[in-house]
Amino acid sequence: MIKLEALRVFVTVAEAGNIKDAAGQLCRTASAISMTLKQLEDQIGGALFETDRKNDLTTLGRFLLETGQVQIHNYDRAISKIHAFAQNKIGRLSLASVPSVAANFVPTLLPGFISERPGIEIELFDYDSRNVRRMVETGQADIGISGKPASGNLVSFEPLFRDRFKVICSATSKLGKIDRQIEWSDLEGETLIVNGASEKIASPAYRNFSEKASFTVRNVTSLVALAKADLGITLLPALSTIDLPQGTLALDFADQDLERIVGLLIRQSGTPSPVTIAFRNYLLDQLPHLAKELGLTLAVEHK
Repeated sequence: MIKLEALRVFVTVAEAGNIKDAAGQLCRTASAISMTLKQLEDQIGGALFETDRKNDLTTLGRFLLETGQVQIHNYDRAISKIHAFAQNKIGRLSLASVPSVAANFVPTLLPGFISERPGIEIELFDYDSRNVRRMVETGQADIGISGKPASGNLVSFEPLFRDRFKVICSATSKLGKIDRQIEWSDLEGETLIVNGASEKIASPAYRNFSEKASFTVRNVTSLVALAKADLGITLLPALSTIDLPQGTLALDFADQDLERIVGLLIRQSGTPSPVTIAFRNYLLDQLPHLAKELGLTLAVEHK
């Protein structure tokens, strides 16, 4: 079997046209180069050079040079890609996120991450918290951003920020005329539209209110459209209320406990890929700035 090291020595000598220059490029002695070439010719069973000066190839030598150059190039390229993958310069990141984060947080985060890693491929999935967790658990997503899972030990949850819920209603709603934060008593007689995010609210007052709900809408766009049409009110995290359509209001709620904690989900089993680890570290590094820009409160102090 021809060793790659011997093939590289031959190609370097053939391209240089002499042993001395090749020895300098390879940081080896001329005698070591000569010995390697002799062993290679013995192994192949034919002369590779017409003369001892090594400046003229035989037919066999020319064939080996053409073949060897291709093999060395492919090997070097493969090793380069392995190093790049290990250093998170290339690779593929599959990210699952709740819609509000996917629309208003991720787009601000990704440009800087990608600019340092032009070889990275990113796939973004937009789902509710339940499906984000499921995708991370099953390995369909490398990392997730969602509300805190209710239970289960297949994924780890790392808190990022707190997001207060707001009351979403039509601009014509009587709630819009209240010049203070909304109280639960203000919602008497209102029709509640339940959504995936509000389902996780543990407040007893909300639970009592939601028992009377007749609508459940999963898609945020449809949800806001129904609220705008004054078919009911709904509760959404503040991050979901950025750029609401005209004719819709997002009102602050007086209940200070009405919030969700958004965090990172990573599968417990197995070792995350280098690019997954790099994304997590980059997100935590940028989090204080992004949270301030979006008016979010950090869940914990990240260093």
